[in-house]
Amino acid sequence: MEYPKYKICVSGAAETSHCGDDSFEVAEELGREIVRQGAVFVDGATTGFPYWAAKGAKSEGGIVVGVSPASSKTEHILNYKLPIDYHDMIMYTGHGYSGRNLLLTRMADAVIFGCGRMGTMNEFTITFEDGKPIGIIEGPWETDEVFRNIIEKSHRAEEMADKIFFGSDPKEVVTKVLARVRSMETENHIAYE
Repeated sequence: MEYPKYKICVSGAAETSHCGDDSFEVAEELGREIVRQGAVFVDGATTGFPYWAAKGAKSEGGIVVGVSPASSKTEHILNYKLPIDYHDMIMYTGHGYSGRNLLLTRMADAVIFGCGRMGTMNEFTITFEDGKPIGIIEGPWETDEVFRNIIEKSHRAEEMADKIFFGSDPKEVVTKVLARVRSMETENHIAYE
């Protein structure tokens, strides 16, 4: 086992009516692939795309960590109406969605984005600003085009070009993202013994 394990966050829509019929299957396969490639799965302890990805990660026996906007399990379930299943651990931040998003993306080594909405865009811009590797799962949703537009208008597309990977195949996207995480460690002369 590689130590420490890399942490890959999955970001996507909690409400997925606009995502298309196969979005849950794509999310599940993404979660399975993250675990198959030896990473810890991290998400926002929410419904929708991340929930199904967490389900896929657990089906492969992976470690699944959630980061909640709530301050307690009770608030998570009763006030936010969020699930707790498919997670080994949920960290209750008490910082609401915006604060949770910052902590969530910062604790991950890379973030992979699926079909999403405003919260997903928030997590994307934080990840982009932090210069972390980014995977974008392309599908029959508009999210990937919105990401392309943000990247193009950021005036930093060149700077991030070797850290952003688009693709419809979860295995390929996870492989590229993890390879970039490893290469960044090498570039920065980080070695674990």
